[in-house]
Amino acid sequence: MTASEAAPAKVNLYLHVTGRRADGYHLLDSLAVFGPARDSVVATPSAGLDLALDGPFGAALHAEPDNLVLRAARALAAATGHPAQAALRLTKRLPVASGIGGGSADAAAALRALNRLWGCGLDEAALAALAAPLGADIPVCVASRPAVMQGVGEVLLPAPRLPACGLLLVNPGVALATPAVFKARGPGFTPAAQLPPAWANAADMARDLAALRNDLEPPAMQLCPPVVAVLAALRALPGCLLARMSGSGATCFGLFPSPAAAAAAASLVPGEWWRDGGGLYEGGA
Repeated sequence: MTASEAAPAKVNLYLHVTGRRADGYHLLDSLAVFGPARDSVVATPSAGLDLALDGPFGAALHAEPDNLVLRAARALAAATGHPAQAALRLTKRLPVASGIGGGSADAAAALRALNRLWGCGLDEAALAALAAPLGADIPVCVASRPAVMQGVGEVLLPAPRLPACGLLLVNPGVALATPAVFKARGPGFTPAAQLPPAWANAADMARDLAALRNDLEPPAMQLCPPVVAVLAALRALPGCLLARMSGSGATCFGLFPSPAAAAAAASLVPGEWWRDGGGLYEGGA
């Protein structure tokens, strides 16, 4: 038996830092969607637990002493009493440390794949609860569908009904460490957004999102000036309704009226930058 799962990029359409807990963790409010680009995880039976890496960005993870995918596998085994036995293969197509939750998506995909391979029978809520201690973005990545993230990522609320639209993701090839971006952030907090129940079209969604912000964008631009160039390039593309940085960067997104418009715009992005354009992720490996 083989279990395969997609690990789509998590994109923060806005991100407000709403407060800070006594333990130092920041409280967030964000609308997360899942973009066209994705890694993939395949799990097959094995006598032990091991991880093979391939894909355009696989080499960037070889130096990691303990990949998040393996930590997720061990957490699932410990919670269910199943032996931690599986051969995992991660095909890494998403840039590393890029603000689109690649590692979290990979861990979530591993949890879903192993849950099926091992016959654990955990539902989505149980997998998300198991994932929360491993990383703030993993719970939302377990379902890989639009959601409003609050708290430190563990509070997931229904997203507004989204219209058909396209996303173009662009990364300048510079890794940004999330702790450094938070450390460079200025004082003060931003209230949680008030979102409508639905958007009729991409233009309406872009208009409302433009009134919001990513509080991590200014410090990321200070630490990584190429983010400024990427945002300027996105805003200059025909049909781009909104350009913003995702998460702690350096990946930025352009919102377009359709998947076809986003895919066409991808061909106009400078060749030295990573990019992927298309529609929102709608499931399937």
